[in-house]
Amino acid sequence: MAKYGTRFVIYLIDLMILTGSFLLVALYKPAPARYLSDEYLIAFGALVVAWSAASFYFKKYSFKKKGSVERLVRAILVSNFVSMGVILVLIVLFWVSGYSRLMLFGTIGLATLLELITGNLYYSLINTTTIRQDVVNPPIKSWEIKTARNARDFKKSTLSSDMVKMAVSKECGPGIYAFMQRQLDGDCNKTLFLSTGSRFNVEMQPDNHYRAVVNMKRVNDIRFINKFFESVNRKLPEGGLFIGCAETKDLRKKRILKKYPPVLNMVVYFFDYLLKRVFPKFILTRKIYFLFTRGNNRVLSRAELLGRLYSCGFSVCDEEFVNGLYCYCVKKNGRPSYDLNPTYGVFVKLQRVGKDGNMIRVYKLRTMHPFAEYLQKYIYEKNNLANGGKYKNDFRVTTLGRLLRALWIDELPMLFNLLKGEVKVVGVRPLSMQYYKLYNKELQERRISYKPGLIPPFYADMPDTIEEIQDSETRYLDAYDKCPWRTDIRYLGRAAFNIIFKKARSR
Repeated sequence: MAKYGTRFVIYLIDLMILTGSFLLVALYKPAPARYLSDEYLIAFGALVVAWSAASFYFKKYSFKKKGSVERLVRAILVSNFVSMGVILVLIVLFWVSGYSRLMLFGTIGLATLLELITGNLYYSLINTTTIRQDVVNPPIKSWEIKTARNARDFKKSTLSSDMVKMAVSKECGPGIYAFMQRQLDGDCNKTLFLSTGSRFNVEMQPDNHYRAVVNMKRVNDIRFINKFFESVNRKLPEGGLFIGCAETKDLRKKRILKKYPPVLNMVVYFFDYLLKRVFPKFILTRKIYFLFTRGNNRVLSRAELLGRLYSCGFSVCDEEFVNGLYCYCVKKNGRPSYDLNPTYGVFVKLQRVGKDGNMIRVYKLRTMHPFAEYLQKYIYEKNNLANGGKYKNDFRVTTLGRLLRALWIDELPMLFNLLKGEVKVVGVRPLSMQYYKLYNKELQERRISYKPGLIPPFYADMPDTIEEIQDSETRYLDAYDKCPWRTDIRYLGRAAFNIIFKKARSR
């Protein structure tokens, strides 16, 4: 409780700095009474709310005796910059004409300067009066630690279950140890235990020596996630287990809303959503995002995490939510895909089976979480298909994605495929390889003789099951062979009627 009391005192001091800066800038202006009117006081109140939310979110008030001045400077600059951006957006949205730019920029600039001076004075005082612990207890040098150099040395060391339980429970809590123990069946001596985000610590291990790798470092704090997973894959034998944990986006939202009081928690969550989920999706803001965060504490959905694991040659054995974390156990079942162009941005290019069996990249607006395309087999095996041929309980689709599909907006980029001549207006849908394999062999061979279409026969016949979908496509191809143009016009008319009047939607 003491640390929260300290933060509250620091927060009050910071508000005094911000208020003092506002008053000083107002006094600097001619006719200062004008700048203490209701219009400016309301704007200042909005600035206080944005300032407080951004400051708590970026941990500006988390002063640590062993913390660095660089961390504090970064927190001050980023949170104050975000606060200024929010107020500028509000001014534009509500069209506050005649608002003095000096009042905004001057207040934030002066407050930032005073914060930097105060913070540096604080750390200067701490470093002067605190005895350095590394002088009293010098750190152990790397050459003083006797480490195993090869597989024979590793065989000599043994780990008791009590040792592992104590270490894991201390790192992540007792619940995660129970999950891990179920997967390992109590055998710890052929398991590599880590708590690291560095590939180096994995690459330095012997190949095929361990039957399992356990990493207690949250995936959210690993800079190059896929590269790390690929390194683990290389070290494990076929069928080897990889156990880890992460905080999913839903767990993160629940934690933020619970941590802060009402209203403020929604403001903090808005900043979190904007900076951690929107910024990484665009090329320019992605660079800004990694510049300030260095890839730490990133937001991951369950779909993205599992998609990354599947893309790196793993398949799910077990999963569980424990101690506010999502725990997974996956098994190595192949080599990583080493995809150099993963679908991460707003626009995606999805591999689909085209004419003559050639793979084409279909352009769409993203409606699923990143790397979700690698989970088609997992979703099918776990949930099978729902009516209409969709995957049942498909958690890969985002909330915004459902809206885009309902309005058909996600399909608009496919017009580029139409211009390239890869698809036509009406025709069998270009399928993913996983979905293509669900078709019977005869229809698989027949449908690749035709160019796929933007609008498939599905929207004309509205079938429910995978068998009915295949029958619908077979009837279309039979009719198309007899009279191509007339068939396409007839199917286009029926599809348009179902889309407009029967609410048929993109799938």
